[in-house]
Amino acid sequence: MPVCPSGHNSTAADFCDVCGMRIQGAPPAPASSASGSGTGGSGAVGSGAGAAGAAAAGGAGLREPGEPCPQCGTERTGQFCEGCGYDYRTATPASSTGPANPAGAAGSGYPAATGYPGGSATPGTGPQAAPPSTCAGPAWSAVVTADRSYFDRVIAAGGPDAAAIQFPAYCPERRFALSGRELRVGRRSVSRGLEPEIDLTGPPADPGISHLHAVLVAQPGGGWSVLDPGSSNGTQVNGKDIEVGVAVPLQPGDRVCIGAWTVLTIGA
Repeated sequence: MPVCPSGHNSTAADFCDVCGMRIQGAPPAPASSASGSGTGGSGAVGSGAGAAGAAAAGGAGLREPGEPCPQCGTERTGQFCEGCGYDYRTATPASSTGPANPAGAAGSGYPAATGYPGGSATPGTGPQAAPPSTCAGPAWSAVVTADRSYFDRVIAAGGPDAAAIQFPAYCPERRFALSGRELRVGRRSVSRGLEPEIDLTGPPADPGISHLHAVLVAQPGGGWSVLDPGSSNGTQVNGKDIEVGVAVPLQPGDRVCIGAWTVLTIGA
C-alpha cells in the first residue's frame, strides 16, 4: 500500500487519501488495453464493465490512454483529469478550488443543470434544467456487495493487473438509501475534495473503482437512472456496458457493476 510523506497508508497511489499530500515517486497508473484507459485510483484491471464495449461506446473517444494532463501531468483516463479536473475537450484548466465541473462543460454529455459537483447551473433554468423536486414515490436503496461471478468475468477479460487482483475474503454488505437529486458513486479523495455520497473506499478497496465512477440521478416522475461520467473501467447495468454520459433508467432488481467485484443492486 502506498505511504505518503507523512507516513499515512493510502488507498490511492497519487495523493494521500488521509492528508492529501502527493505521494512522491509513485509511477503513473498503467493504461488498460481493454478499456483504453488508466485508473481512477488504481483500476487498470481490464474490467468487464467497459472492457468489451468501450470501443463501440459513443464516449469511447474520451478514454485516450497515455496523454499527460497539461496542468498536472496525470495520465488521461477520460474527459476530465482525475488529478486536477482539467477538461480535455474544452481545454479548460481546473479552478483553484477543486476539480472542473462536468455539469457545465459544453458537449460533455452530462446533464447541464444537475448542479454536480457544486454546479454553476441554477435549477429551473435552461432547456435541460433539473427537475424542481427530488425523486417521488417509494423509497429506493442500493445494496453494495462483492460478487464472485462478476469478479470471475472481469479476471477472464484480462488486463495488466488481472493476475494480481484477489477476490476479498470478506466484504460486508452495505446499504445506501437513495435520496435527493443525485448521488455520486466512487471513492473519497481528500486531496481532490471529493466525498461521494455512496463512498466505496473500503476496506476492502476495489482497485477498479474510480474516485468518481458513476452518478445515480433521480427521475422527475420517480425512480432513478445511472450515468458514467467517464470512469477508468466503465460501468455495466445487468451485464451490459453503458455509454459515457448517457443516463440509463433503472428498475428494481437491476445490478450496476463497477470495478473488479463491486455490484450495486437497486431496490424500491
